[in-house]
Amino acid sequence: MAKKIYVGNMSYNTTEEELRDLFAQFGTVLSANIIIDRETRRPKGFGFVEIEEDSAADAAISQLDGKEFGGRNLRVNEAIAKTRPSRGYRD
Repeated sequence: MAKKIYVGNMSYNTTEEELRDLFAQFGTVLSANIIIDRETRRPKGFGFVEIEEDSAADAAISQLDGKEFGGRNLRVNEAIAKTRPSRGYRD
């Protein structure tokens, strides 16, 4: 089963290809996405990587958290599923 990883404190110049390459040394990368601000169309400095094998994802998290990449120390941990906000009515 694939595991989704949050990657924060990235350089604004980091590309999705560089992010994919960084995590590929640990296992099969299914996706690498850098989050872009809708208004400015510029990177927000964080993104998500999905790795196929859980053990490879765990190794990537432990070895890359705090590592310098692109001039910044990365923050790497397992992504937390986003919950949808309540709209005030019940089902």
